[in-house]
Amino acid sequence: MPEKAYVAGVGMVPFATPSKAAPYNVMGAAAVRAALADAGVGYEHVQQAYAGYVYGDSTSGQRVLYDVGMSGIPVVNVNNNCSTGSSALYLARQAVEHGIADCVLAVGFEQMQRGALKEHWDDRPSAFERFNEVAVAAQGESDAPFAPRYFGGAGAAYAEKHGTKPETFAAISVKSRAHAANNPYAVFRQPTTVEEVLASPHIFGPLTRLQCCPPTCGAAAAIVTSEAFARKHGLRTDVRIAAQAMTTDFPSTFENNDLTKLVGYDMAKAAAGQVYEAAGIAPEDIRVVELHDCFTANELLSYEALGLTPKGTAEKFIADGDNTYGGRVVTNPSGGLLSKGHPLGATGLAQCAELVWQLRGDAEARQVDNVNLALQHNIGLGGAAVVTLYEKVG
Repeated sequence: MPEKAYVAGVGMVPFATPSKAAPYNVMGAAAVRAALADAGVGYEHVQQAYAGYVYGDSTSGQRVLYDVGMSGIPVVNVNNNCSTGSSALYLARQAVEHGIADCVLAVGFEQMQRGALKEHWDDRPSAFERFNEVAVAAQGESDAPFAPRYFGGAGAAYAEKHGTKPETFAAISVKSRAHAANNPYAVFRQPTTVEEVLASPHIFGPLTRLQCCPPTCGAAAAIVTSEAFARKHGLRTDVRIAAQAMTTDFPSTFENNDLTKLVGYDMAKAAAGQVYEAAGIAPEDIRVVELHDCFTANELLSYEALGLTPKGTAEKFIADGDNTYGGRVVTNPSGGLLSKGHPLGATGLAQCAELVWQLRGDAEARQVDNVNLALQHNIGLGGAAVVTLYEKVG
């Protein structure tokens, strides 16, 4: 039987806009030290490390970790676009579960530049070549940046099919800010209104500026251990990874010019289904989830992809308040990518940290009542989706 993987410690630094952030190595090392301190273990006990980032030169992971210690351990650099942090966690969990290592570090960090995401290499085939073909076929040419063009197009397609009102998308940003107000790690903690969200500059489809995650810098980390290692060293064993799945694109991503599929709906649905089956639970068992709200449109789509509400019912789910405190499942208590920020390599591990705090009962004003299971959803176009289920033990 494979070992169970426990999250013994988590740490992160407050996220910041590019003009206010420290360099990536400073942020990454601080997050690692915080995770080690939270776990109560020294770096000398870490046997492997997986370092996730998207924008940076090769071996930036070593640059971060050498500021913490130089113990000669394997350091693997990971890049899976916006699901990079969860991909690093996925590898760390695999190493522990399969007995390759007993104490593994996953760290994600990003030092982003201002402005919309863009591709950096124009002298070779684009990883998004097929995505662009579908987007153009579905909605024509556009000068909008590729990410809001994909996700905004998906939101527009959903709204056209289901009659979703612009106010429904905007309400997600309002909820996000309300949650972030209680998160000292979040970038945007000021409240907003539906009217203010809709009045902000139009970007694409139903999306306005306040419905798009900001370019952000930050770092987060987790210490993943076996139960035997944790008990031997007196570490926490109160949160374990109950199930985890990673999926990549299916043929359906590029079929029928369906923009909702283009932005990862089928990947997310398949990964969530694998996790529910492996853990023997249903979506109705989930009380808190950190999901990938890079745009309001993707949060709305993800409600249905993860089975939190039946297909075509996301607008009612939002209107009924079932996505926040007092409702059925609290989505993004951290404020999510929209308000906490989205430093690409760090996002998945920041989600991990939030859910570990929720399961421990350490989320302070963000705490969700009666949490025994917590779900994480992190996607990167190109593509990869990682869904992780955490379980409170004891």
